[in-house]
Amino acid sequence: MTKVLEGKRLLITGGTGSLGHVLVRRVLTGELGVPARVVVMSRDEAKQHAMRVAYQKKPAATDEVIYHNFERLLQFRIGDVRDFRSVAAAMREADIVVNAAAMKQVPTCEYFPYEAVRTNIEGAENIVRAIEEHRLPVETVVGVSTDKACKPVNVMGMSKAIQERVFVQGNMRCPQTRIVCVRYGNVLASRGSVIPLFHEQIRSGGPLTITTREMTRFLLSLDDAVDTVFAVLQLGLRGETFVPNAPSARVMDIAHALIEDRPIEIVVTGIRPGEKTHEILVSEEEVHRTVVRGRWYAIRPILPELAPPLPQTPQLLEEYSSATRIMTPAETKALLESHHLMLDDVIPASGELLR
Repeated sequence: MTKVLEGKRLLITGGTGSLGHVLVRRVLTGELGVPARVVVMSRDEAKQHAMRVAYQKKPAATDEVIYHNFERLLQFRIGDVRDFRSVAAAMREADIVVNAAAMKQVPTCEYFPYEAVRTNIEGAENIVRAIEEHRLPVETVVGVSTDKACKPVNVMGMSKAIQERVFVQGNMRCPQTRIVCVRYGNVLASRGSVIPLFHEQIRSGGPLTITTREMTRFLLSLDDAVDTVFAVLQLGLRGETFVPNAPSARVMDIAHALIEDRPIEIVVTGIRPGEKTHEILVSEEEVHRTVVRGRWYAIRPILPELAPPLPQTPQLLEEYSSATRIMTPAETKALLESHHLMLDDVIPASGELLR
């Protein structure tokens, strides 16, 4: 494993989110080298304070928790990817940028589509523009995307798909910077995902609601997502999008695994607006430019100027869908058990699940 973060200054936008928390924890272990600085940028001061307190392991009211912020290895910065000045200022002393800032709730993006554009698209543009206009010596930018960006049917996916293209084309505007992306599926037990919902419905005595019996989803842990970020940092070429070779399951099998032998009814409610029966990580249009890179698939950039021929032939024969390789019910239950997501393993806390 190459020490790509050794001595580097890392900026994580949207770093107080679910991915940001695990990414920071993993970075601070030094598994990719000990960074010179880790800066978490977000617009939520309350989440930043909670994260700061957790890492400093001091009482929340202690003055030292707030002060001396810029003297520490882990620093916090209030800012918004929507604001160009804020982004440019934060990136002045960054070697590596991971853009985890996002509007990711599908219904919210449908009701407020331009707000999704401002965060998911304009945020990416601000990062590229800051490097280009200020000639910033940023070495690498990683854009965090989603399976919903592949053949998108909702605003969240559409805005993330354009975000990917902004970052890919940004390599032409910023020739000294390597700009890459990661694209992954549902994160197990993350905020707003199906497993916490199922837990709450089971605790309430049911019914447990399924939109359609045929629905499948890719399943990854937050550590799997961070592994993908680490992989693209080590192995990714300019303009590539890394995709994990992830397991997938029927949502109905997830429901049965969590219910176990409890007398809980399952009700099929019908597919929701902007929802797919199966998610896709690599589309049929992308298959011909997808190669294997370590344990991941690497989608080569669509722009020919950024994709010189490689001596490797495409590795996928058909689009990579959550319906392609579905786990058995037993495998699905084993995966949930391995991540301690069975109902008896988790503790309810204001609708969230803590391990």
